[in-house]
Amino acid sequence: MKLFIPDMYQKDIFTIPYQKLKEMGYQLLIFDLDNTIGSINEKNCNLETINFLNQLSKDFQVVIASNSHKKRVQSFCRNLKCKYYSLSLKPTLKVLRKIKKDYNIDYQKMVIIGDQVVTDILVGNRKKILTILVDPILNHDLKITGFNRMVEKILNKKNGIIKGQYYEKK
Repeated sequence: MKLFIPDMYQKDIFTIPYQKLKEMGYQLLIFDLDNTIGSINEKNCNLETINFLNQLSKDFQVVIASNSHKKRVQSFCRNLKCKYYSLSLKPTLKVLRKIKKDYNIDYQKMVIIGDQVVTDILVGNRKKILTILVDPILNHDLKITGFNRMVEKILNKKNGIIKGQYYEKK
């Protein structure tokens, strides 16, 4: 059950204490796409998020890792100054191994940020990467994600994670 508990839980990507992460020595941020940095309805990244992620890239390597298909991820990330990985197959470790190889960086220097416990948090915790759960941007998901959300509700209840009770890693 510990594999489904995030190290940190925040409202959204904008409320994460990035300065603290930098001071702690983290160097690479891995963001999920759908319902984390953009809604499932957005074809392109909005200007606020583009500016925000591009600003973060001054202090961190910024990467997008999505289970979505290449066309979706490529279109969304067009104006971002970061590398992206589509068809990541989270929670398998495929994408993390690829990122580690591409950036030549230890897992302990990475942070994974996403809205799903059964994909983003699980894959990060499997490699002892700092995991940050954020609330989904929208209350509806792709059909394939519906099952994950049902499982997530059960896991969160068992692990004492309550929606809206945010916390930081100490």
